Amino acid sequence: MHIPKALEAPMTTLICTKTCSTCRKAVALLNEKGVAFQYREYTKEPLSVAELEALFEQLGVEPKALLRSRDAKKYEVSADLPADALIAKMAELPRLLQRPILQHEGKVAVGRPVENMLTIL
Repeated sequence: MHIPKALEAPMTTLICTKTCSTCRKAVALLNEKGVAFQYREYTKEPLSVAELEALFEQLGVEPKALLRSRDAKKYEVSADLPADALIAKMAELPRLLQRPILQHEGKVAVGRPVENMLTIL
């Protein structure tokens, strides 16, 4: 059965990982607010270079703004890398990227704190 575009539910995706306590809070918040969303485990389904580039463009930030410093240190990745090199590293090593990230109707929000996600709903 075909559902007309006007009746389709808005596409909302939560990009995170189950091992992160902030991500679990994000899931709880979205459930509490009754927001239907697709869960994307970004360690199992990493964002591509193109997806990361679009993400940073939508957020209006440089890649180093969403670099997880603890994991950058662990993997010996410098925040001083050029943007394209940093994006390539984030595609290769997804844990370098801050999480959770909510994508909703063409908008993006980083859930740190998780309440930031409510600004785009």
